Amino acid sequence: MVHTWIADVSALCDEAVYEKYYKELPDFRREKADRLRFPEDRAQSVGAWTLWEKMRVHCGLDAGTVFNLSHSGPYALCSLSAEADVRVGCDVETVRALRLQVAERFFLPGETARILSRRTREEQAEEFYRLWVLKESFMKAVRRGMGLDTRSFEIGFDGEDRPVLLRKPVAYPEEYYYQEYCVPGIPARIAVCSTDGQFGEIRVVRLE
Repeated sequence: MVHTWIADVSALCDEAVYEKYYKELPDFRREKADRLRFPEDRAQSVGAWTLWEKMRVHCGLDAGTVFNLSHSGPYALCSLSAEADVRVGCDVETVRALRLQVAERFFLPGETARILSRRTREEQAEEFYRLWVLKESFMKAVRRGMGLDTRSFEIGFDGEDRPVLLRKPVAYPEEYYYQEYCVPGIPARIAVCSTDGQFGEIRVVRLE
C-alpha cells in the first residue's frame, strides 16, 4: 500500500523552529538547504525531509524505503511504499491563477481543451493544477521528473471522473494508478501515481 502524509511547513520560517529541525538532518540535506536563498525555500526543503523521516519511523521502515517528496507554498508532501519494487511519485501544487500559456506549451490538446471546457477562470485554474499534479506525479514515479516530455503521455478520466493514463511511453510498460486527495483547509491539488494500486488515506501532520 502507498501511504501519503502532508504538512504545513510555514512554522519553519521561524528561525528557532527551523534550527530545531535543521540540526536533525543528514549532512547532504543540510547542504541542500544551505544552498537555497529564501527562507520559504529552506523551510520547504527541511520540512519535506522532516516529514519523510517522521513517516518512515512511524511506519517502522528503513532508509531504503521507496519514497517521493513534493512541496508547494507552505505545504510539504511525502508518499512511500514498503515494497521495494514499487514506483511512487507524488505532487502538490497550491492553486493560483490559471496558466493557460503553460498548458498550451506543455499539455496535449485534449488536456488543454478539458481546462477550457470549464465555465469560469477559477474552475479552469483548478483543472489546470489538477492536470499539472497528475502529470508531474507520473514523471516522478518513472524517476524522470521534468526530463520526461510532458506531451509524451496523456491523462484522461473515466466515467466517474477518476484519472487514468490514456497512453504513455513504451519505456514504461508497467500499469500505473492514480490517487487524488482533497484536504479541507488546504487549497492545493494533490496527486499520487504508483505501480501499486492500493492507496491509504492521507494524513495531515503538524510541524511546529
